[in-house]
Amino acid sequence: MNPSLSELVQVFGRIGLLSFGGPAAQISLMHQELVERRPWLDEQTYLRALSLCMLLPGPEAMQLATYAGWRLRGVAGGLIAGALFVLPGACVIAVLVGLYAAYGNLPLVQAGFLGVKATVIVIVLQALRNLARKALTDAHHRAIAGLGFLAIFAFNLPFPLIILAAAIWGYVTFEGDAKPLGTQTAPKATGTMRTAALWLTLWLGPLLLLTVTGQKLLSDLGWFFARLAVVTFGGAYAVLAYMTQTVVDKYQWVSTDQMIDALGLAETTPGPLILVTQFVAMLTGQISGGASLAFAAGAVALWATFVPCFLWIFLAAPYLDQLAARPKLSAALHGITAAVVGVILNLSVWFSLNVLFREIPEKSLGPVTIPWPIPTSLNPTALGLTLLAGLLIFKFKLGMATTLIIMAAVGTGMHFL
Repeated sequence: MNPSLSELVQVFGRIGLLSFGGPAAQISLMHQELVERRPWLDEQTYLRALSLCMLLPGPEAMQLATYAGWRLRGVAGGLIAGALFVLPGACVIAVLVGLYAAYGNLPLVQAGFLGVKATVIVIVLQALRNLARKALTDAHHRAIAGLGFLAIFAFNLPFPLIILAAAIWGYVTFEGDAKPLGTQTAPKATGTMRTAALWLTLWLGPLLLLTVTGQKLLSDLGWFFARLAVVTFGGAYAVLAYMTQTVVDKYQWVSTDQMIDALGLAETTPGPLILVTQFVAMLTGQISGGASLAFAAGAVALWATFVPCFLWIFLAAPYLDQLAARPKLSAALHGITAAVVGVILNLSVWFSLNVLFREIPEKSLGPVTIPWPIPTSLNPTALGLTLLAGLLIFKFKLGMATTLIIMAAVGTGMHFL
């Protein structure tokens, strides 16, 4: 028996409030709530849905929640589940932006942020290690990861181009037999086209309206985060380097330090880590036009980032069996995942350099230009905090939220020494 809408609100509201710790913890929480505690989804359906969400761009945990809601109560259920997964974290982010704008430049607060930044270095390294263990299963995929790192670190190639090349490589080099199609009946093409037209209009219509009405900052934010939503394979860490290239270097909406602070604060909230887009957008709006523009910018970022998640799920969910039976798609995904390891390695290097060193000029080595930190500009406090964060996470196995709180307190305490 399918749950009522009120039961969906209750359960997915609970999931949204407790969804700390990144996608692995969120997927585990949903498994407990939807498969173990309640007979709402069976194990095979849950795992197939997870595989589908990993094939799609966007935050896989949020899309898994949306699929579960759709499976249980149709489109209304999908909307409820997806929205409740995001909204608690979005509300927390809005409050944090206000506090950050008011107090973020105080020396005491900056000292606390140094502890958070040091922890972010370790968190990204942990994500890199965990993903590499799963994705780099042979020399072929290790080569893709290495090329992905060089492409973005040394040659500054766009992230969408890197994942496209990795997907094509994985697809064309796959060797194996096709599996038989699933038994699920495919929906009619006309229904699929109506769904695509409706959600594309809902997603891009407001952005077009902002463009034609001359809202330059809001339209620039919206179109950038809409593009980001299409290439967010491999989780938020994978696109942060690309996001940083654009918001820091191209548009100069925020500084490098503010970008690192945004990620650190996004780590402390429930919901998908890609909510960092809301933080960046709201901070940009706050800097450019105060609180009212900040809230408008945050709303635009949320819309551009998460509406396409509903589009992908409502389009792809009826074809779940058919998609699961396409091994070449899985091979393409594996290629993307391997490239993402290299991209996250680049992100790890970038974060580490910017937190640990005060001066990072660029140095030309033949045809490439790379960051080259000055050794004497090393910040020993930041290095000590990073080593402590690594000890807490890798040695003592403390959770992400606990470590962030401890390190913020330690960083603040260092201010008085």
